[in-house]
Amino acid sequence: MICPSSRAGALRQLEEFIPFAGLYARDRNHVRPGHAGVSRLSPAIRHRLITEAEVTAAVLRAHSFGRVEKFVQEVYWRRYWKSWLSLRPEVWDRYLADLEEERNPALAEEIEGGNSGNAVIDHFARELVETGYLHNHSRMWLAAWWVHEARLSWQSGAAFFFRHLLDADPASNTLSWRWVAGWQTLGKTYLARRSNLEKYLDPDVLAGLADGLPAFENPRELSPGPITKVPITKPEVEQEIPDPGLKTGLWIHEEDLSVETSHLKSKDFSNIVVTADVENWERLSLPTNKRKWISGALADAAKRAGEAWNVPVMWESQARQHQALREWAVAGNLQQVVAMRPEVGPLMDSLEATRAALHEKGIRLVLVDREEDLRIRPFATAGFFPFWERTLELLKKELPEPEKSASC
Repeated sequence: MICPSSRAGALRQLEEFIPFAGLYARDRNHVRPGHAGVSRLSPAIRHRLITEAEVTAAVLRAHSFGRVEKFVQEVYWRRYWKSWLSLRPEVWDRYLADLEEERNPALAEEIEGGNSGNAVIDHFARELVETGYLHNHSRMWLAAWWVHEARLSWQSGAAFFFRHLLDADPASNTLSWRWVAGWQTLGKTYLARRSNLEKYLDPDVLAGLADGLPAFENPRELSPGPITKVPITKPEVEQEIPDPGLKTGLWIHEEDLSVETSHLKSKDFSNIVVTADVENWERLSLPTNKRKWISGALADAAKRAGEAWNVPVMWESQARQHQALREWAVAGNLQQVVAMRPEVGPLMDSLEATRAALHEKGIRLVLVDREEDLRIRPFATAGFFPFWERTLELLKKELPEPEKSASC
């Protein structure tokens, strides 16, 4: 299993990885069977079974910061992408608008099925579909081949990854594909080269894929054409304040599955609902293994929520989300529903229907944010490293000192 779909399981996997976190900078680029050189916690972090702050604090209790800085940086890359996109949500809208314009859908389908004719690409495509996971280096190689060799649209490649990756979120997935294609960082694309594959891919795996290597000897860049800097169009997030005088329920969704670790833990709720976003799952054609993983994580969140707040919890896995929310809220005589704010993406796009369904019954929907997200969001106005410098200043004020036995 790549990553357990429970909070307890993810925390165990984190503890098992901590002794090796100091070797991450050395090993992270090497693609080996089992992926022991990386934490494989990205699905849990993406759905917030565990948070970036929890992962960082756990690692720094065992290691000095200098020894694990590269690992902590990589944890916060996901937060950077989410902050960057939330400041520029039109990038997501444009991606969706351009998605239907794939130039060669037949070739895209062959690659997704592991039948491209290139042994390297077919190996990675099959691993992705079968496991819901790819090492980051493998993602880059496959994406680069998709765009620059196969000459397929980056948008259709991003959709392929989004369907299958357990850790796919709209920000990191979409913006990473934009980067490979030369749309994200002006004047920069990413090309997959044979020398890079031979350096970082496990020798035994590489030996079985030798027939595919010649295609990576002289990669040709597909220029994106003139690209302009994307402006910030949403510098502020409008804060919604729950009314403490209203009978309130808590809605838990797949974007944040450890709400009990947020400031909402201290709030009182009459009842709780946990919903699967089945309408978007169907629209996006998510495969069975991904639906099963998310459903397991949602069920785990429902169990923990009942223990944390000691109130009735409904776990709805079949009905349309806005319908389930409305029926649950009406049945509970609720006046207000509180939820963690979803990130830019499919769930956020569907909120208008959800809000309208509740409003029709005189029920408020209030979206709130984790405090850390609000603090670091304004840092994503430019590239990652300016973001990281400012984020690091905050982290150093809050993170634990290493234990005396920690490696230095």
